[in-house]
Amino acid sequence: MGLLWAGLAFAQETKQQQIANWERAKTYTMEYLEAMPEAAYAMKPTPDIRSFAQQMGHIADANYAFASAASGIESPMKGSIEKGDDLSKATITEAVMNSYDFVISAIEGMADSDFDESIKFFGMDVKSGLALEKGFEHQTHHRGQCTIYLRLNGVTPPEEKLF
Repeated sequence: MGLLWAGLAFAQETKQQQIANWERAKTYTMEYLEAMPEAAYAMKPTPDIRSFAQQMGHIADANYAFASAASGIESPMKGSIEKGDDLSKATITEAVMNSYDFVISAIEGMADSDFDESIKFFGMDVKSGLALEKGFEHQTHHRGQCTIYLRLNGVTPPEEKLF
């Protein structure tokens, strides 16, 4: 019985830690969105890569996809933020923050046992908890890329938020 209790306690800790991590990531991403001057949202360091707004829209699109797959909750997002017509600072900021709210809400609504459920994602069988972890890794990767966009516009990136 003690082993079962320990397993449930670990699952709850994992759920609470995921929520805390996503809340921290939301705050950190907001700092990036606020730091970039509106005029630079359309800027591309080279013609063949995403603009800053598209990078942030890509984060939002993926946040919805990862959380929806992991939780089984249908994404409210239809279409792509990254490829949308309105890539203004206000629109992108709202869309990105809404995507983090969706992820956090999806995790809050999951039962402890849901994190160990197998799902199909990118053609693979993975656990829901792992899908959420990969979503977290994805948003971290793309936000990190945005550091260069800020620097190219003379903006000092926000301080790192590890905890």
